[in-house]
Amino acid sequence: MGTEIERKFLVTGNEWRDMAAGIRYCQGYLCSGKERTVRVRIAGDTAFLTIKGETSGISRMEYEYPIPVEDAKVLLAELCEQPIIEKKRYTINYQGFVWEVDEFFGENEGLLVAEIELEEEGQRFAKPPWVGAEVSSDRRYANASLVKNPFSTWKF
Repeated sequence: MGTEIERKFLVTGNEWRDMAAGIRYCQGYLCSGKERTVRVRIAGDTAFLTIKGETSGISRMEYEYPIPVEDAKVLLAELCEQPIIEKKRYTINYQGFVWEVDEFFGENEGLLVAEIELEEEGQRFAKPPWVGAEVSSDRRYANASLVKNPFSTWKF
């Protein structure tokens, strides 16, 4: 069984932009309930089918399998919930940890989120200066939630 332990934060400022080149992601959901999600993702020139369980704390089961890019394109266009999540992901190494900064486009334009995957829930890490408020427990920031309630529709 695979387990994902992830914390999620808002991004502040732009100093992270020069730290990595981004890769274009396009992803959609075949199933996006609270108990499970089934995601189709194209990342650059590769594609994956990912199955995730319900989140408990900051952990959940996760299984990911490569699939042909052409199959992923058909699934995204024909079977996935709309709108499709469009983003650019920047992978940044900071003090021994890998941070992923997602810059969203389309219906979620303007949203910037940083994620860090950990080996255990209580693992300590240093936050980069461009990492702001933690939103790990706010389900609105989950990619599957952004399909049903895009960032562009939020009231601030």
